[in-house]
Amino acid sequence: MGYAGDRKNTPTVLEAREITKKFPTPEGGEVTVISGVSISINEGEFTSLLGPSGSGKSTFLRILAGLIPPSSGTLLYRGQPVNHLRPRTAMVFQNYALIPWLNVLENVELPLIPLGFSRREREIKALRVLDMVGLDGYETAHPRELSGGMKQRVGLARALVVDPEVLLMDEPFSNLDVLTAENLRRDLLELWNREKLHTRSIFMVTHSIEEAVFMSNRCIIFSKNPAKVIAEVEIPLPYPRDMRSKEFMKIVDRIYTLMTKPLGERRVILPEKIEMLPHARPGGIIGLLELLLERGGKVDMWDFAQDLNLEIDDIYPSIEAANLLGFLKIEEGDLIVTDKGREIAEADIIHQKILFREALIDHIPLIRQMYNLLKQTKRRELPRDFFVDLIDAYFSESESEKQIDTAISWGRFAELFGYDEETDNVFLDPSVEESKSLALS
Repeated sequence: MGYAGDRKNTPTVLEAREITKKFPTPEGGEVTVISGVSISINEGEFTSLLGPSGSGKSTFLRILAGLIPPSSGTLLYRGQPVNHLRPRTAMVFQNYALIPWLNVLENVELPLIPLGFSRREREIKALRVLDMVGLDGYETAHPRELSGGMKQRVGLARALVVDPEVLLMDEPFSNLDVLTAENLRRDLLELWNREKLHTRSIFMVTHSIEEAVFMSNRCIIFSKNPAKVIAEVEIPLPYPRDMRSKEFMKIVDRIYTLMTKPLGERRVILPEKIEMLPHARPGGIIGLLELLLERGGKVDMWDFAQDLNLEIDDIYPSIEAANLLGFLKIEEGDLIVTDKGREIAEADIIHQKILFREALIDHIPLIRQMYNLLKQTKRRELPRDFFVDLIDAYFSESESEKQIDTAISWGRFAELFGYDEETDNVFLDPSVEESKSLALS
């Protein structure tokens, strides 16, 4: 197991061809979450799926599991098309998904009932996997009596009890504390690499690059809006892996670069130049620039995240926003503060607001459009819902709400807009009426 070599002669267990997933909007339109994704899950491989938050990773995993259908495309199991729950697959969920009134043994036996096993056969198989995952002696305990790590071990045992050929996992360690997650990762890898499992392939969704490199033979990287495969990275490191080794860090750094290099290319320009905004606060954007300037104004993204003891997802919205506003450039995985970025980071609060305002008008079509619409009204104000309706053809209902809230937040900091919570109206800030710093088209 733990295959990490040439895949040319490796059998494919589960294959996705040109999978697209669209969801209807309340207004009768559609939003595309996944577009034309093709991947293979190969025998003997541990594969991880990485991508930004909201990139459709979990949706894609559920399509692989047969829990939701694709809008178009084909899924094949051992070369044969399937249109229902995948044979010989099982899934480990992020939130444990245990039945609270059943004890540990009963939870693990549950997927065996529809398969026709006798009560004694179910018990034998369940006890075997409970012992395998380190839960021997906890058979009669209920979920409320277990720690998070033990609950996830029950979830893992329940998936393994059916002897799946493909084990699918949806961020299985994200709800656990650091030490518990590390122990469970190592235990799973030991079972996998010592061939104690009947499982032929493992496919894991994760948001952590380090976790993916630590566990996987191959990483697939998604873009978002909609999700597409932008890269696949082989990880030819022997097990067990040292997360501090140069070889490990080199692969992590490469994946960081691949995930962030296409920022400008991945940015979704919607019809009429309405562009998706990253959900970052102005203070977070300026704070990011200040931290970068303290380190010379040019830093490796991986080193920067490590230095702050953060995951890249924690600072990614601020990075993307600073890039969008022209305060930051990203080149080969390096974050480089621009002249405008340095200027706003070093300015006092009054001038920060002016510079932020100018950047909004220059770089954010949605905010420029909101400003122009407010200027055209006699009272210089419009309902917030008007702006939500303005973009709801391009986003889901919830995302339209978030986009306008982000636009209002940025506009309020820049003293471009005001917002009245009682009337739910957005209004033009009176001070901006007299400003000569805005050049509007």
